Amino acid sequence: MTDLVKTEVVGRVMVITINRPEARNAINFETAHEMAKAFDALDADDNVVIGILTGAGGSFSSGMDLKAFAKTGQRPLVPGRGLGGLCEKSPKKPLIAAVEGYALAGGCELALACDMIVAANNVKFGLPETKRGLVPSSGGMLRLPKRIPYHIAMEYILTGEMLPADRAYHFGMVNRLVEPGKAIEGALELATIIGENGPLAVQMAKRIVLESQDWRQSDMFDLQRPRVQPIFESADAKEGATAFAEKRKPVWQGK
Repeated sequence: MTDLVKTEVVGRVMVITINRPEARNAINFETAHEMAKAFDALDADDNVVIGILTGAGGSFSSGMDLKAFAKTGQRPLVPGRGLGGLCEKSPKKPLIAAVEGYALAGGCELALACDMIVAANNVKFGLPETKRGLVPSSGGMLRLPKRIPYHIAMEYILTGEMLPADRAYHFGMVNRLVEPGKAIEGALELATIIGENGPLAVQMAKRIVLESQDWRQSDMFDLQRPRVQPIFESADAKEGATAFAEKRKPVWQGK
């Protein structure tokens, strides 16, 4: 990775940091493509089970870099993957947003594109696009009404006002609230728990939860069955049962 995006592996967790603190981690074209490379690295590393996305310098992200856009005309989109290489295509492995400071506009949409959110209790989320005559087109209008009640989502999308972390937590958008400066610590705690589980099972669980949102009720078990069968036949499944019987921690092979 370049200096725009940093990665660090902690145990079985990959921490991906947007590193443009001087711009509140606004995403320009180059940063978006470096983020996509980081998500590819997350999926490719067999020793890693889960990722964390965060921002440097005490803020998550202020979204698209408007100054860069005005100068170059390039939007921070990756073909087939959207804003930041994330908003239109999720990594195969779970991703936790560790949020400090502000997650605004595209920054809020990046957080919503993650599978879980750990946020400092003074964080401000927001989709202020309507204040600029725009709309949050990188998933804000699609995901927010699925994360919080419809009428509340409509309020924040249409007014463009900020959504405080404690209210986001109240409605279930945020998994865990922590003290300011502790978001990465809280995310690592959650990620470490998940990272102890079977890697094949974790990936498949994420895949089915995402894909099943489009399944008809009459088809859902027929669609799920061929996806889960390889998991039950895997060496990891046997190891999990054996470790339980032997009262020890399992040693996963990812096979």
